[in-house]
Amino acid sequence: MTDSAGHPEATPDSPFSGCRVVLGVSGGIAAYKAVILCRLMMDAGAHVIPVMTAAAQRFVGRATFDALASERVQTSIFGEDDPIPHTTLGQTADVIVVAPATARVIGSYAAGISDGLLTATLLATRAPVVVCPAMHTEMWEHDATQHNIEVLAGRGVHLVVPEAGRLAGGDVGTGRLAEPATIFAAVEAVLAGLPESDPARQPLTACRDFAGVSVTVSAGGTREAIDPVRFIGNRSSGKQGYAIATAARDRGAEVTLVTSAPLPQPEGVREVRVTSAAEMDAAVAAYADADVIVMAAAVADFRPAKVAAQKIKKGDPGSSAEAPVIVLEHTKDILAGLGTAKPPGQVLVGFAAETADVLDNAAQKLARKNLDVMVANDVSAAGAGFAHDTNIVTILLADGTVRPLPICSKREVADAVLDAVAELRR
Repeated sequence: MTDSAGHPEATPDSPFSGCRVVLGVSGGIAAYKAVILCRLMMDAGAHVIPVMTAAAQRFVGRATFDALASERVQTSIFGEDDPIPHTTLGQTADVIVVAPATARVIGSYAAGISDGLLTATLLATRAPVVVCPAMHTEMWEHDATQHNIEVLAGRGVHLVVPEAGRLAGGDVGTGRLAEPATIFAAVEAVLAGLPESDPARQPLTACRDFAGVSVTVSAGGTREAIDPVRFIGNRSSGKQGYAIATAARDRGAEVTLVTSAPLPQPEGVREVRVTSAAEMDAAVAAYADADVIVMAAAVADFRPAKVAAQKIKKGDPGSSAEAPVIVLEHTKDILAGLGTAKPPGQVLVGFAAETADVLDNAAQKLARKNLDVMVANDVSAAGAGFAHDTNIVTILLADGTVRPLPICSKREVADAVLDAVAELRR
């Protein structure tokens, strides 16, 4: 339930009602969002105790939290009214939320280093902990940070993964603190004890939930030769396949990208370049034992039955010579072949680029080709499909689940597809 301003209302059955929340705020530009998060949890009935690091106070004044929260801000192990504040906070908390969580705080927490009140409290609690990272992309993607995140996830710490967007200094990339409403929903799900399969827990995606998982992704449109100069092709840019490969890599997977698209190779991804449907078939077959296969490529359905050895000439100007007739034949249905040979435990994802009866056609392909997930998109819709940086898709699962997504970036589509895959693997 929300009030007229769109804020959660305090209700007796709310997981926040009467809940003691320790809100840890560390030193990042995103600290201002913690003020909004504090207000959301307070409005929902929580008793919020803020703990700020010294660096956090360089971005947001403690007076702001003193005025908004249930108790005044605590900043140090020493000099507080309580001689052992970290122990008291850790023992009495129902949940601890760290937003934003900087690379330094995450590293100290993972290493078990008590270098301040916040990290001491984290080490002194048995309550659930929700960590919300925020930092520049380079710091977020650094091996040390990702290792620390894996350590915390392995210990049962809940992670609200950062979003892609504008960062400090005008940069754009992954590392932006999740929105306060997203964090609020994630904490609410933890307090309610919802199972991992519940959609409400989707923001609580451990960023390395594909660690140790092999993923094969296909991307781009194939080209079927007519002669040494001309070919039959399609409008696929490969952007969606590359977004999936990159997202899988970021989530810890060992990724092989089979591609016909002229895009830069993503760092840390094995790339196999192909041109035709036959070449893509052979390349995908070489990596068909992957734990997950995502066929995002637009593979040609037809190819010329005969390929001219030399360029077909159109004749002299004014010539009455007729245009050549090109006889087509079917290419191999790579996706159907993968579905037929799918080993136990493998998750197979297909894409259906349609212009009419989108969901019906996609559902039929899902069943006919023995897939686990089908991503349907109307490529004639504005802002969707080929060459765009955005897409509008509906994710269909073999169990009948249908998840429509609004227009969003192809990276967001990629993570939504991988979320569905992760649920199936669990």
